[in-house]
Amino acid sequence: MKRYFPVIILVLSALVLLAGLRRPNSGSEFDLNGFAGLPILANGRIKPMDTVARTNLLTFQGRQKVKDAEGKTVPTTTWLLDVLFRPEIADNYQHFEVVHPDLLDLFKLTMADGDGKKRFSFAQLQPGLAELDRQAKLADEVENTKRNAFQRTAVQARNRLVAYQQLKHTLVIPDGRDFLTQLQTVQDEFVTGIAAVRARSNGEPHDEAMAERMIDAGQVFLRLDQVATILPIPPLGEDTSDQAWQKTGKALLESFQTGMVNPYALTYAGLAQAWREQKPETFNTIVRLYGDQLKGKFGDQLHKANAETRFNETEPFYRSSELYVLAFLLAIFSWLGWSRPLQQAGFWVMGLAFVATTIGIAMRMWLEGRPPVTNLYSSALFVGWGAVGLCLVLEKIYRNSIGTTAGGLVGFSALLIAHHLSLSGDTLEMMRAVLDSNFWLATHVIIITIGYSATFLAGMLAIIYVVRGLLTKSLDQDTAKQLERMVYGIVCFATLFSLVGTVLGGIWADQSWGRFWGWDPKENGALLIVIWNAVILHARWGGLARTRGIMALAIFGNIVTSWSWFGTNMLGVGLHSYGFMDAAFWALIGFVTSQLICIGLAYLPQSMWRSAPLLTKARTT
Repeated sequence: MKRYFPVIILVLSALVLLAGLRRPNSGSEFDLNGFAGLPILANGRIKPMDTVARTNLLTFQGRQKVKDAEGKTVPTTTWLLDVLFRPEIADNYQHFEVVHPDLLDLFKLTMADGDGKKRFSFAQLQPGLAELDRQAKLADEVENTKRNAFQRTAVQARNRLVAYQQLKHTLVIPDGRDFLTQLQTVQDEFVTGIAAVRARSNGEPHDEAMAERMIDAGQVFLRLDQVATILPIPPLGEDTSDQAWQKTGKALLESFQTGMVNPYALTYAGLAQAWREQKPETFNTIVRLYGDQLKGKFGDQLHKANAETRFNETEPFYRSSELYVLAFLLAIFSWLGWSRPLQQAGFWVMGLAFVATTIGIAMRMWLEGRPPVTNLYSSALFVGWGAVGLCLVLEKIYRNSIGTTAGGLVGFSALLIAHHLSLSGDTLEMMRAVLDSNFWLATHVIIITIGYSATFLAGMLAIIYVVRGLLTKSLDQDTAKQLERMVYGIVCFATLFSLVGTVLGGIWADQSWGRFWGWDPKENGALLIVIWNAVILHARWGGLARTRGIMALAIFGNIVTSWSWFGTNMLGVGLHSYGFMDAAFWALIGFVTSQLICIGLAYLPQSMWRSAPLLTKARTT
């Protein structure tokens, strides 16, 4: 059993990953997968409908799962189709998160009115929209960093509800009318209808009903153009550029100039009618024909959209986070007994999770056409990936489950941070102009992020040292020495990459802004990491700190790195400031507090350490 246990665990873990590759059966007669893969242009890039559904759900409620009034889970694509084509149904889905008590009072709701937790429907919130808008406008007059919790929540809720209403206006007017019939009427009556409108404006005899229909259509098209933000209509003719995609309303307004209703708008109107009337055969035929039509002209975009849909469905980072937890538990239990098989199983599972994360990051690189780190979300993925890679090397060398323990913790924590960062919207966003350089993204950003990874890993190893010494008797002399060598080696690695990355950042700044160094908060944060790692090395070399002192310094390195990574972004000043985030602020404060507690524990008297006698022998300068 000991021989085959690691193999069994590895096979079962691999099956969990492979299960994600199997496309889930929606149980619907409609070709939901086909619709989910249709490309549209949103937030500056072409993406599939599936990504639009998932990112909006994450923004509205912090999760991708939706339940109907009966408590039955609704596929994300079905939810999007209802929002686009059956808003009277979508308005009753409880998919808006409201937790602040003052905001609940504003809507005259209690938690019991929602899904039993914290989510409510648009229909429930609609009576309070006017008051919410008033409160949000008052909050808009206050500087972002000076708003109180209610003001930030009110603005956030207002923005979510506005985004929901904009989404409803993406393809058809959400008033329950037969939009396809209206477009066909405009097409059939265009010449005589325009003539009737002109005659009416000139006070000449005209067909009043026809003129009214044409004017009503123009008002509808104008509203679609003014409210919607997504561009779902691909360009006609030979133009294939992203800039040529249009809003549905804009494309339809051009009908009054061309004399022809945009055929892609007619296609979506046909889908709307088929979905409203629940005609799966018609719906599936339109999806298939539309997809075939796009292949000839937008084959690459359609291929990427379908690939992104499959990527969303497999959820490689979520499944990797589960494997990191399993690897961590196997490593912890290996210290209690049955050491060799549990240690081997944990190492293999962590390696499998690392491979899955690598594939996920590589897939994002292909979809975006960029190096792996382009924003805070991708930096979280890469920080965890880099730290786990180093842990694999440590575990291969020392074979003591410490590398697996640290890798499991850091890998899971990084993916958890990435998940919370994804709640703000699309994670494959367009690059800011100053960051639009694949060369510097592939050099400075990657190198400095590896420095983050290594510094965090050194701090995690130091925390393991403190916890094992205080709570267990497993920190014997050999283990203590191994941990100290690990921390020393990783700090050396972190110092090199942080220094090189900071220098490269200065060169990039000189090219972008005309100065090598400007004491920007982010630049200072990067420099602090270099200085702090140098402090640790000099303290060790000069005998200024012994084993526990070095560990405490390494733990404080976590605080320095977290400040450079997140804290500087929330100051609201400098060229690297990406905006204040209330949740991230308190998470950062909580993390710093936890690290200070760990440092305090490291300096408890040795009589309180369960491994204290052994630690006395293990001291080195």
